[in-house]
Amino acid sequence: MPGINFQRNNLEGALSPYLRQHADNPVWWQEWSSEVIEYARQTEKLLFVSVGYSTCHWCHVMAGEAFSDASAAQYLNEDFVSIKVDREERPDIDTFLMRYLIALTGSGGWPLNAFLTPRLDPVYAFTYAPLGSVQQPGFLYILNKVRDYYQTKKGRFEPFVMNEVSPLPGLEMELIEKCYSRFDRISGGFGEGPKFPPHCTLLFLLYFAEGKDPRQHEMLEVTLNEMLKGGLSDHLQGGFYRYCVDRSWTIPHFEKMLYDQALLLWVLCLGYRVLGNEVYKLAALKVIRCLEETFALDGLYRAGFDADTEHEEGATYVWDSKELSRVLTPEEFKAFTDLYLVSPEGNFEQHNHLIKKELVSLEAIENKLLAIRRARVQPFADNKLMTAWNALTGIAYVQAFRYLGDAVYLQRAESIAKALLAKHYDGVRLARCSIDGIVSQGAFCEDAAALLLLLTFLQEETVEYADSMSVFKSYLESFRRNDGWEEASLTDLCPVMAGSFDHPVPSSVALAELALARAAVLTGTPLGTMAYVQPVHHDALNIAVLVRNGSFHLIKAPVKLPWQIVPVNTIQLKGEKPEDCYRGACRKL
Repeated sequence: MPGINFQRNNLEGALSPYLRQHADNPVWWQEWSSEVIEYARQTEKLLFVSVGYSTCHWCHVMAGEAFSDASAAQYLNEDFVSIKVDREERPDIDTFLMRYLIALTGSGGWPLNAFLTPRLDPVYAFTYAPLGSVQQPGFLYILNKVRDYYQTKKGRFEPFVMNEVSPLPGLEMELIEKCYSRFDRISGGFGEGPKFPPHCTLLFLLYFAEGKDPRQHEMLEVTLNEMLKGGLSDHLQGGFYRYCVDRSWTIPHFEKMLYDQALLLWVLCLGYRVLGNEVYKLAALKVIRCLEETFALDGLYRAGFDADTEHEEGATYVWDSKELSRVLTPEEFKAFTDLYLVSPEGNFEQHNHLIKKELVSLEAIENKLLAIRRARVQPFADNKLMTAWNALTGIAYVQAFRYLGDAVYLQRAESIAKALLAKHYDGVRLARCSIDGIVSQGAFCEDAAALLLLLTFLQEETVEYADSMSVFKSYLESFRRNDGWEEASLTDLCPVMAGSFDHPVPSSVALAELALARAAVLTGTPLGTMAYVQPVHHDALNIAVLVRNGSFHLIKAPVKLPWQIVPVNTIQLKGEKPEDCYRGACRKL
């Protein structure tokens, strides 16, 4: 194959920070491309595809172990064509392989390592594996077994078939029952293992505003309170880590992602309006502080921050009790340890990751410690400007405008939309991301859907975005297929139907359906109804179903009503005669 030297690592010129992190590996890594796939076909070698992202802790661990080992590199270089993929840049590849991994093992995660035939049929997949040996379970053992299996099965692989989500029959209130059956009544959240913030389920519970079932408020309040007290929260800076490794929200993996800040800001603003707890407003304001002080970059917001600092997880964020007693006055130290769980032995590798006993703040002391923390070495920042995640951030700022009451937040939402259009849209294609002014290739359903959704919220507030909304409605429709939504408009992979699993972010399917439903309401286009789907796993899509099935108030009035006095499940339209249409019936206001 002219133009590419396949006998070397070719990642040094990659746009992705994640790929560049692997440029020094002895593995002959390639970027995903049609040329690389064709080379695998000509040489009849298996593809080894490793998917991750720049702030992923276990990706770093595997990079430092298996991918830096000379014997593993020799194995890969001789018998496989090795490809590194940034899941944030190529959600279609990630979706394709994650579906296979989950079907194979029952769970997923990153790094996502998969073996594919040269015809792109999955053979085997796994997440993190230690180096091990050819005789003992580990990475080398897997390489040996897969190579031997492939050599005996050449030409006899069937393509992997992806299953779509089935509609959920039943009444709306049964959704609350199904959510509650998964609810952790002690620690909040859903399930009993490691806890990710359940953004989409919380949003569904907030928008599902029947409000008559006390379990609805219990799920919201317990989950929000435990997340805010526990180790998921950055109590000094504001904002949230990606997830906690335990049931009780104690110890996180310390990476911070833009989408978590955006979605939890959205949740907290609605939570403040629905539940009336001032704590949620203060937490929302601290998320905004985190966004503006740490994520803001070139008119948009960077993708995230690493879990590790100089190869040590959480080093920037944790505290030694002796250090706390030294930097705080005796009075401050007593007040701080009365509120926070602090001990000489610590709760994380002989250090203390800060956990609150109750939902109050010590602003002066916390700011003093934050100033000290800022002087430490900081974790790596991934400066990719992701289109979809920035659009979600814009939507969150619209919610902050509505429920925190400051017009500057609407201005920020508008500036995000304008920056995305200026930096990532050339009039034909919406780019997935950019870094240092260089835009990525390809076009993806998630980005089109998220940007259209942001435009619908801005149109609702200002009525100035009708033209842009129309353009991106048509653009989004280009990803629609008869049997659903396609994830990408690229030709270097088989067509991949968009995912519908709403964690950790709303799926492409959910964003597309919600954006189109809101756009239809705002333009007076008739909407068909939809069936609800399985709660907890697909709750962003269920919000779209709420809109389609008439469970949002459509309020028409000559002047927009204050958001503080209308239900959160409201879409406001301009109309001469004030009325509220809800569940098929309209009443005068």
